Amino acid sequence: MSRTPARSEGKRPTLADVAARADVSTALVSIIMRGAKGASAGTRERVLRAAKEIGYRPDARARLLRSNRSRLLGVQFGLQHPFHTDLVEGIYAAAEPAGYQVALSAVAVGRSERHAVETLLADRCEALILLGPQAPAAQLAELATQLPVVSVARRLRGTTAEVDVVRTADDEGARQAVDHLVALGHRDIAHIDGGRAPGAADRRRGYRTTMSRHGLTRHIRIVPGGLTEEDGAAAARALLDGRPRPTAILVFNDRCATGVLDMFLRAGLPVPGEISVVGFDNSHLARLAHIDLTTVGQDIPRLASLAVGRAIARLEGEQVAEREIVIAPRLVVRGTTAASPGVPGVGRPRVAAGPVTADDR
Repeated sequence: MSRTPARSEGKRPTLADVAARADVSTALVSIIMRGAKGASAGTRERVLRAAKEIGYRPDARARLLRSNRSRLLGVQFGLQHPFHTDLVEGIYAAAEPAGYQVALSAVAVGRSERHAVETLLADRCEALILLGPQAPAAQLAELATQLPVVSVARRLRGTTAEVDVVRTADDEGARQAVDHLVALGHRDIAHIDGGRAPGAADRRRGYRTTMSRHGLTRHIRIVPGGLTEEDGAAAARALLDGRPRPTAILVFNDRCATGVLDMFLRAGLPVPGEISVVGFDNSHLARLAHIDLTTVGQDIPRLASLAVGRAIARLEGEQVAEREIVIAPRLVVRGTTAASPGVPGVGRPRVAAGPVTADDR
């Protein structure tokens, strides 16, 4: 007759609890939970049924900690960045089928990158995937002497040969955006930049170079911005107060662009009827129907998959030919860009915030 152990309320069921329920030894339960040989089919079924009845779940983390490996990939990400949220989803999708688990550590107001990394190291992560790290390159290189480090969405220069990089060609993304706006008849195109954020310098360079190539050097205008909605709103306010007002804007990222759109909406400035707006990232924010943002799309699933693949390759001792992998971006046209006001034969302005087609999502 099986016996049910007395457990304190809220205590997590243990192997001993399962053994008592199934009326077998704890050692036999351990064999079955590890999937090892040594138990009959009937006993295995009885033990698994007992485990289910009392709510027992194997503690995979504890089992790994008892071994020589943790099989944990540590991911540092920005808590407030929609692009990072999308990347984390892709990292989970790539890591788990490969037999690795993911440990997350957020960077937020009051929680530094150093603190986030130290937490991951304390969790015995075998490799680190850093999303848009802003730490000095020398600091990342020093970290990479301890374990494999993959930097995502940031170009690294200098003595960082041990740090792997997976990023988008940010300058090419800016070129695609400016080419799109010029094709719509825009000439006075401003850029709200990202300051010292990862990717910002390349996007500025791509904007400047493409404007010059189109003979629009005198229209180059870079407005201080940033990563957040507040940064976008402040930059949009400066553009509204200045003259001449541009007819189109390339914004550093989608989150900043939502602040721009909100400020223009409050000011009664129609988008895209009087001014076109392009974001960057193609994060889930851009795909929301009421935002419907034209944006430079980063291939998020591929960036995540490559980052995980590179981390695992380093852990498995595979030979890696190149330190940096650069992915081409793709412009995604939605409802915030249209022909420049007063330019005939270039197309007809669309209403703002139109529905997103299935292809665009």
